[in-house]
Amino acid sequence: MSAGGSFTIHLEQQDAYQFDINFNLPNVTHLTVDEPTPLGKSTGPNASRLLVAAAANCLSAGLLFCLTKESAPAHSLKTEAIGHIERNQQGRLRISHIAIKLTLNSELVQIERLDKCLRNFEQFAVVAASIRQGIPMQVSVINEAGEVLHQSNDLESCK
Repeated sequence: MSAGGSFTIHLEQQDAYQFDINFNLPNVTHLTVDEPTPLGKSTGPNASRLLVAAAANCLSAGLLFCLTKESAPAHSLKTEAIGHIERNQQGRLRISHIAIKLTLNSELVQIERLDKCLRNFEQFAVVAASIRQGIPMQVSVINEAGEVLHQSNDLESCK
């Protein structure tokens, strides 16, 4: 990614709380977002899900790039992201924390620079690091056997 810049996204309300999002990218279809019932009709993800997905995607892509550069093998990484929603002191719903687990297949675990990438990939995750400034995040990387290869946890500092 370049050193800076900006981009424009357009949203157009379709029905009730349903919006069409145009990312202004060639060959990229629009995305429908909506609030869950009873407010909306659940015809697409809502903003909370998009935020958690953005953090998970950012971390996943960053780790893959560090490990493989341009030649990431297909189906080599699976990511699970959990957004926890709680009420704050004013009774308003907020994303209280995010837990992201990246699972590397055996091919990625054997890459020579794995340790270096695990130490550094979170620092270069633009979206995840930005979200992390306001929402605590736990990030773990495991192998297919479930063994933890890396873990960082903002939740500990919040207690």
